[in-house]
Amino acid sequence: MESNTAQASELERRVDLAIAIADVEKEMEQRLKRMGRNVKMSGFRPGKVPFSIVRQQYGAQARHEVLSEELDRVFGETVSAQKMRVAGYPRIEPKNTESTTHLEFSAIFEVYPEFAPGDLSAAKIERPVLEVGTAEVDKTLDILRKQRVTYADTDRAATKEDRVVIDFLGKKDGVPFQGGQASDYPFVLGQGMMLPDFENAVEGSKAGDAKTFDLTFPADYHAKDLAGQTVQFEITVKQVQAPQLPEVDAEFAKSMGVADGDVAKMKEEVAANLKREVKRRIEGKVKDQVMEALLQANPITIPVALIDMEIQRLMQNARQDMEQRGMKTKDFPIQPEWFADQAKRRVSLGLILAEVVKTEKLQAAPEQVRAMVEETAQSYEQPEEVIRWYYAQPQRLQEVEGVAIENNVVAWVLGKAKVTDKAAVFDELMGQKQ
Repeated sequence: MESNTAQASELERRVDLAIAIADVEKEMEQRLKRMGRNVKMSGFRPGKVPFSIVRQQYGAQARHEVLSEELDRVFGETVSAQKMRVAGYPRIEPKNTESTTHLEFSAIFEVYPEFAPGDLSAAKIERPVLEVGTAEVDKTLDILRKQRVTYADTDRAATKEDRVVIDFLGKKDGVPFQGGQASDYPFVLGQGMMLPDFENAVEGSKAGDAKTFDLTFPADYHAKDLAGQTVQFEITVKQVQAPQLPEVDAEFAKSMGVADGDVAKMKEEVAANLKREVKRRIEGKVKDQVMEALLQANPITIPVALIDMEIQRLMQNARQDMEQRGMKTKDFPIQPEWFADQAKRRVSLGLILAEVVKTEKLQAAPEQVRAMVEETAQSYEQPEEVIRWYYAQPQRLQEVEGVAIENNVVAWVLGKAKVTDKAAVFDELMGQKQ
């Protein structure tokens, strides 16, 4: 076996591989003899097929298998000897040589980039700060109450948050248009279910009212034949229903899973869950900034092979997600370029994180993983069962270990970067409408 290495570009490598023809022929003949013991062919007893016929029938297959295995072995020995970390798979090309003793090939492949983690002293990270108190708990309870809203008929004029039931008929140039008619149609004012001008026309109406009004569709309206067009709607208000929010009482507590209806206990549970969620969101915002800082501080070249592999993985995930939603992916061709930027970012971060973890020795400690599992388990009714489930099979801990390593990286970056604390607005942090 012989090899010669040449560098073609920053991450691309080329190695020349030579395989002795005699070795291939010898292994091929031995393989064919072994195959001959089991070959079944019409006119011959099992194992008695002449070797010449076995060779003629299976020679090409055996030669291909032996050559592939030899190439894999020689290539592996070559890159191992030269301490090259191969990214993806090599492209093997035969060389046009006149050697009578060797088969010669070139293997073209990429290697992982070599780099030292960049300086993070200039990176700026803003850490949100929020203490969960009575006000935040009360706001959360209001949201939970709204999720359990009921409606009751009222004689007053409709206002925002009321539920209205209407008949409507839309006409364009005096002719009804498709999709412009409905009977007993319910919607809640102020939730954006209908166009703003339509809701404005309904608001202020009482049950039994009828009116006609003009409406101009937005220029970017999804129905192209109506976009930018002015039409006329006739509506009849059948019902106006006022929202009825449940009281924060024993029944409400029971609906929240507190069996004995203890309101104080329910508020404690809401506060505990809210603190966990606030902590998770703050950590998420900090982590996003840390990852961006790492990307900015480490402008590395990425193996194209790894990006292509990640694109394929993301495409497969997208197909599975669409199929789970009942969509047929064959009717919706997914394009690789949609995932190119995401794949590049993910691969870059993966390489950078791996190097930082190795260089700074930020691997997850067993006690750290245990603490994270116990924290996760606290949100379940039987925490000990959850903990046992995680530790029943080692692979279940891998995801937790991955998060623990990321946490270690975040803590390390925060120790290097310029970090400022900033009071967070509860509604903004939780992504709720003001």
